[in-house]
Amino acid sequence: MKNISMIAAIGKNNELGKENQLIWHLKQDLAFFKEQTVGKPIVMGYQTLMSLPKLLPNRQHIVLTRKKRHLNPSILVFHSKEEVLKFISMYPEEFMIIGGASIYEQFLEDAEKMFLTEIDATCHDADAYFPSFSKEDWDRELLKENQEGDISYKHLVYTRKK
Repeated sequence: MKNISMIAAIGKNNELGKENQLIWHLKQDLAFFKEQTVGKPIVMGYQTLMSLPKLLPNRQHIVLTRKKRHLNPSILVFHSKEEVLKFISMYPEEFMIIGGASIYEQFLEDAEKMFLTEIDATCHDADAYFPSFSKEDWDRELLKENQEGDISYKHLVYTRKK
């Protein structure tokens, strides 16, 4: 869909997280995440919601979960990908898929763009991974290169080829 984008920070082996937490906490990457998501609806799984320190300001939170959950009334809850896609199709604005791994996997085929922070590092005990995708199906644009301590990383946007 034209208005679905994904955003993630991934290691060399597509590592996303460990024990429901981010592996790398990079100041410029967190700023990049904020810049790309403020003012937009964010779609996530229940575990990703629980990993947030609080509700993120100026973003509509949408949670996809199989279970009936009693969440903050400001959070929209859906129980199937189809329900989420039907909701998204009613609006023109960009919706940002923010995780976790199973949510990225479910929405990869629907995403028009992916804002990826590619981190030049590995985490051998990661337990969550971004789904593999064929880079030949995407145009790649380098937005910025960064260095924090001994970790270098790039902010990229992948746009699905027509």
